[in-house]
Amino acid sequence: MTTAIQSQQSSQTFEIKKEIDIAAPIEIAFESMLEELGPEGQMMDGTSMSFKLEPWPGGRWYRDLGNKSGHLWGHVQVIKPPTLLEIWGPLMMSYPAVNHLQYRFTAQGSGTKLAFLHRAVGLILPEHREGMPKGWAHWSERIRQRAEQKAQKKK
Repeated sequence: MTTAIQSQQSSQTFEIKKEIDIAAPIEIAFESMLEELGPEGQMMDGTSMSFKLEPWPGGRWYRDLGNKSGHLWGHVQVIKPPTLLEIWGPLMMSYPAVNHLQYRFTAQGSGTKLAFLHRAVGLILPEHREGMPKGWAHWSERIRQRAEQKAQKKK
């Protein structure tokens, strides 16, 4: 039997906040977010994330890689269409960490404001701490573009 002991690592926290104005009604913006967190989600290089999102309390958010393989990213903690989605879980972190995501939508005239908040605590790797702001900016922009394109088609 082999035993390995490492020195203690300290937990870290971080918070990412982003607000986005979307030129689309709140229902379309919320629907677009669900699509991006689901089957339409893509990496920055355009590769599919293969996400599945079960949009109900306790529903899973995961990457389905086929053949019963994949990664659990989180569970739906709160969903109140079309104004709020909260998810908690490990996200892409395959180590001791927990994350909380909040997508809050507010109608503003004929448009919508999306307030995004990501909080994390745990043994967070530097590459995740540095890369996540870019990733969330990418996904937020895709949500905005998708919603605005849908709104234009309905006119």
